[in-house]
Amino acid sequence: MNTALVGSEAVDLLSRITGGKVSQRHLSPRVIFLVALVTVLLGVMFADGTVSDEEKQRWQKTINQFIPPEGNVRQLTQLISKGVRQNQIYKKTKDLLTLTAPLSDAERLLLIAFGYEMAAADGEIATLEKKYLEAVAKLLGINHQYLAVLEAGFTHQGTVDPAVLDEMQSLLAPARFHELDTIFVKAASDIIALLPAKPKHQKTQKHRDSYYHKLQEFQKYRQLLNNLCNQLNQVIQDCSNHDLLPHKLTEDIVTVSHKIQSQRFRLAVVGEFSQGKSTLLNALLGEEIQPVRAIPCSGTVTVLKYGAQKRVVCRYKDREEEIPPDQYQEKAAISEDAALGNLIDELAQSDIEEIILEHPDLDLCQNGVEIVDSPGLNENPKRTDITKKLLKDTDAAIFLANASRPLTQGERDLIQDLKIKLNGGNKNEPADNLFVVVNFMDLLRREKDIQQVKQMFKNFTQGINPIITGENRIHFISAQAALDAILEGTEDEYFKAFYSFTHSLERFLTTERGLIQLKQYSGRLQQLIQSGLDGLHQAEDVLDGKLKISQEHKQNILEKIGEASGRDVKIRCLADKLVQQAIEQAEQCWDEWAEGLQYRIEKKSQNWSSDQNEREKLFQDYANQLIKDLSADFDDWFEKKIKGSIIQPRIKVLDREIHQEIEAIQSSIQSLDLKTGSNLSGQLDLSISGAELNMNLASSMGADSSDEGGAGWFAGLGGGGLVTGALLAFTGLGLIPVALIGGAAALGLGWLFGEDEDEVRAEVKQSVCEQCFKKLSELEGEIFENVCENIASVLYSRVDAASKVIEQAISLAENLLEQQEKAHEETLEQQEADKAFIAQKRQELEQVQKNLEAILHQVAV
Repeated sequence: MNTALVGSEAVDLLSRITGGKVSQRHLSPRVIFLVALVTVLLGVMFADGTVSDEEKQRWQKTINQFIPPEGNVRQLTQLISKGVRQNQIYKKTKDLLTLTAPLSDAERLLLIAFGYEMAAADGEIATLEKKYLEAVAKLLGINHQYLAVLEAGFTHQGTVDPAVLDEMQSLLAPARFHELDTIFVKAASDIIALLPAKPKHQKTQKHRDSYYHKLQEFQKYRQLLNNLCNQLNQVIQDCSNHDLLPHKLTEDIVTVSHKIQSQRFRLAVVGEFSQGKSTLLNALLGEEIQPVRAIPCSGTVTVLKYGAQKRVVCRYKDREEEIPPDQYQEKAAISEDAALGNLIDELAQSDIEEIILEHPDLDLCQNGVEIVDSPGLNENPKRTDITKKLLKDTDAAIFLANASRPLTQGERDLIQDLKIKLNGGNKNEPADNLFVVVNFMDLLRREKDIQQVKQMFKNFTQGINPIITGENRIHFISAQAALDAILEGTEDEYFKAFYSFTHSLERFLTTERGLIQLKQYSGRLQQLIQSGLDGLHQAEDVLDGKLKISQEHKQNILEKIGEASGRDVKIRCLADKLVQQAIEQAEQCWDEWAEGLQYRIEKKSQNWSSDQNEREKLFQDYANQLIKDLSADFDDWFEKKIKGSIIQPRIKVLDREIHQEIEAIQSSIQSLDLKTGSNLSGQLDLSISGAELNMNLASSMGADSSDEGGAGWFAGLGGGGLVTGALLAFTGLGLIPVALIGGAAALGLGWLFGEDEDEVRAEVKQSVCEQCFKKLSELEGEIFENVCENIASVLYSRVDAASKVIEQAISLAENLLEQQEKAHEETLEQQEADKAFIAQKRQELEQVQKNLEAILHQVAV
């Protein structure tokens, strides 16, 4: 709808119709369409001079579906109806043109379709009613062939041209009506259902076997790697049982094996309500699994994954339950009543955290992909919390947009927010794991429109300040047309476009994500194999007498073990002290931030704007803007005060201490090697490398490295991982939108006709702010506690990583003593048997090493 075409004539006309003073701000798309609808319906009813009981009933049914149960919309509609009848607007060509001028072709067709539905209310379309509708259709520029289809659909008589029917179904596609309201979306869907049905193609399995070859191949390599891991574990376990290698080595292999076994690609699907996310998922899965309808449908986070049997688990806030699979779609969807009027209320009150569907026959999931489906994030009071769940351990995110109303401000905000969260809070860098998929391309009939939409998305996402980076990250599809093609075994332009998208996604997951993971797993296995070989070489030296440990050396080793344990305690004591200091300073910063927060938000509220004319929607609009401002204020405070002034300086102090202590342990181990001829330092270096610790003093402890991001020499362990975007849900700020639900009810519902709009808008703003800060006051303790927990988590995570290295150093030293003790106790014959065993296990380790190299070569090719 082009509201720019609403001029002073339309304002004057509506004032005359309603008998009240109407301003241009009152003329929202919903009001404009409602006035036109009332006019056309009354014109049909009065066309033949009689109004039947069936027509009265149809009038009530049609009008009621556009009127919410509460508020003054019904009163407004009655005023419009009365004014249209008294002024006989339906007879006046000029007035009809004025009312319908802003309507799009799709909206005009929907309007005339309602007229035909009214005309057929009594079982047949009277001649005068038909002539009236034909005259209105001609006035609106509607193709006369469409009228024949409408007549056939509502009278169930006659045949239709399939090509014309296809055009009409495209024009009436529910996605075109989101700009008006969810009610109009459902209305369009209902009208389509009344049209003659298109012939169905016979379904085949033509495409099912051609999907996801790269993912299948990746899973094959992953399984080969896991098999090697099991072989390695068996060899190392045998050696540990003979006291030849430390048991810690076995634990490390089990850790790697668990990571390989549990490796899955996690794919998140994100977008506003009714963008076709569920249809897209069904196309990706090759089966109609997700519930689908024109109005908002998905009501909770849903995880789709592979399982040997079909199984559905509902996770609530305090429990979980398994439900029958046939109840899945009902459980995953919001009610139709909520979708049409109380969407936000139902979303806020739902106690379902997520639903997990395990299925044995879903193409994508069979190949190691878990898909996380989200409810629409626009107007969602749990948006922050849902986004956190969606993006947890996510390999890639798909943002689904609508080609028929491209890049609304809501979409732009969501894409930017998604980019920042995928980048761990970095606002300046584009995301390489974000795919933007533009749906409903089949609704664009003109090549000019298609090219304009494509250019618009490319400019926004890959322009001067790019949001995404990487090849083939933008795709233009029709999810429904692709799903139809997949299920029917046909190939058309939409199937090819969808296949291009899935191929790009598959290549990203396997090459840009999966290959890196395989190399990491392989690299760690190579380190463990080398540790095993070094350990066996050391054990052999002990048996040959090349490595002898005197009583003095033994005492020295025990002392070093004690020192290492003491260094671990020392690091933890420092961390405790730093955490306590950080929390004390954070409390002071929190008080300073909270003290001026209300003033800052109320000042920003002066810039809030909305074109909504219903109190409840106006309230929600302002509430969304408040949350955006509150989040930005919190982000700025956290970035500068908590992260910059509190966390980073303490990370620098802690990293320096950790480095010094581990360097001291290394020095002790090296000294021990010189005295005994052992190679413990080499084995410890492998352990440090495996823990991703950078032991290069010169580069790691420089001021620049610590100052930039505060990561220091522990950067690989996620020291800078405490980012503001991810914090919102953890801190409790994510609960604020939920707390605001229902706030509009206290203000009264309905349209703003006949009221001082500026005064009402100021009142609503004030109410939003008051309720927000009331809830913020209640949550203050919980929010600050969570901030403190996150601060502690960052510091203690570094301590835990250092402890693993120290534990490995102790384990190596203890194993050396055990080897020496065993050699002293064994007979010569037993020692020879041990040497033979060592030779056998060395050979087995070398074979595992060769097999690992062969796998890596295959993967690289």
